[in-house]
Amino acid sequence: MNRNVTVKLKSAALPILMLSCCMCLAGQEKAQDRRKFLSPSTPVSDDPRRIPVKPGPMGPDRVLVLRGGRIFDGTGAPAQEGTLVIERNKILKVLAASSTEWPKNAEVVDAAGKTILPGLIDLHTHLTYPLTEGDVLHEPSEADATLRAVEKLRYFIESGITSVRDVGSQGDVTFRLKEWVRENRLAGPRVFPAGQFITGEGGHSTENTPDEWIKWMGATRIASGPDDWRQAVREQFHKGADVIKLGSHFSVEEVKAAVQEAHELGLKVTVDSETFYIQRAVEAGADTIEHPLPRTDETIELMAKKGVAADPTLIPYQIIFEEWGGYFGSTSRRFTFSNEANMEMLRKLKRAGIKCGVGTDLILHWYRYLPGPYLRELKNFVAAGWTVPEGLVAATKTNSEILDMDDRLGTLEPGKLADVLVVDGRPDENLDDLVKVDLVVRDGYTVVQGGRLAIPRHAMARPPQIK
Repeated sequence: MNRNVTVKLKSAALPILMLSCCMCLAGQEKAQDRRKFLSPSTPVSDDPRRIPVKPGPMGPDRVLVLRGGRIFDGTGAPAQEGTLVIERNKILKVLAASSTEWPKNAEVVDAAGKTILPGLIDLHTHLTYPLTEGDVLHEPSEADATLRAVEKLRYFIESGITSVRDVGSQGDVTFRLKEWVRENRLAGPRVFPAGQFITGEGGHSTENTPDEWIKWMGATRIASGPDDWRQAVREQFHKGADVIKLGSHFSVEEVKAAVQEAHELGLKVTVDSETFYIQRAVEAGADTIEHPLPRTDETIELMAKKGVAADPTLIPYQIIFEEWGGYFGSTSRRFTFSNEANMEMLRKLKRAGIKCGVGTDLILHWYRYLPGPYLRELKNFVAAGWTVPEGLVAATKTNSEILDMDDRLGTLEPGKLADVLVVDGRPDENLDDLVKVDLVVRDGYTVVQGGRLAIPRHAMARPPQIK
């Protein structure tokens, strides 16, 4: 944060930071996974909700060929020279570098000397959160929140991030943004919204926060008692949530009720919690735990046994410690908190074999640092024991698994959705090359070209004939 920013802003921003930040042992099948009743031939929506949709072609009417690049497909295999062929919004095939087996009318892009890889995914965003003291201290309008979110989408997509999971934002904004991006009416990454962050009275995101701020922000749903926690989950599902976000504090009965309800609706649950609340969430069947916050070795062992994933998000706390000097005034952060402790937690998760994904949790103006924070989070993974290629796999394939979209995203394989990144360098060898984004394809559309947004001229519609 800029040194000229007042202490008042820091104090006002802390509540905003607080806003951010029945499964068996044999596997993670949801209590009522309706997908078993869907035929593989039934077209469904490209999100975790899997709603049946009308059959028909999707994406632009073209074949796009990314020719002669280094293909890092995200599966864990080493990069190799090749050509990627995209038809409409799907990957059609991956060819050997010498092959020219594509239609004559294809649009061919020379990727020689560049690396082709799956689009990156960010598991932890808050698209509508305020940026400045003025945003925090005045009643925010949904129009302002939407415009802030649109600006943030540009930073993400130009950084090669083709999907974001939003885990708490104002009103219906992220649900509408999801639709606009899906319809290619807005340039940006896919949006997978959680809707409101569900927590208890006085829990994370409400502590020391005036009630009117909570109401104005519209990003938090305070629930009390198991029935109300179930109701809060149903409300997010009703609005269009792709994931449910819970936060401590909660009772054992409350978190169990919320997780069961989400699973029966077919959605995964991610939980922002700490200390013994993590144990409660894991026992309740949560799918993912956010942040590097303290937990016992017993809890880590249980996470590994039950297949509970982690979204460590070290980067926001690194920014906090460096720019603010510490995380202060929070009753949900009553423990010794440091970069060293957070890094050791990531190492423990790695040693336990827990699936770890990549998220940034960039609040306030921090998105303007992109792609720096995302790159730094990948370097945190490398510092904790991942290799550089393994870090990229975490950012793509593993993230798609945690997102519940691994059948469609995360790797460059025939039949997957065409979310593709072309980088002028070798990011699987040198992560710093990730800043050299040249081309981004999302859902088959070219959305970034030459490192900047590529917005084609509008198509002029013909007016009706006047008789």
